Amino acid sequence: PSPPEKAMVCFGGMFIELPKAKTREMLRQDQEELDEEINNLRKELRVKVNRLYEAQGKPELKGFNLNPMSAEEMKLINRILEG
Repeated sequence: PSPPEKAMVCFGGMFIELPKAKTREMLRQDQEELDEEINNLRKELRVKVNRLYEAQGKPELKGFNLNPMSAEEMKLINRILEG
């Protein structure tokens, strides 16, 4: 049998059957929005932590301004480590 062309998606405790393409696009958009929100929160956190350290008279944290590696960078690193 061929795979079903629709997927069951849960919206607030209710399951709805939607076309797979539409479901995939919705998930992709949600993930992009979440990634953007996470990056904004990380930037805000860095500023707030630096202000806190400055108010306490402590030196700025070293290495705190590092950025996480992208998925592509992680794939390359894993390839190198595997040999």
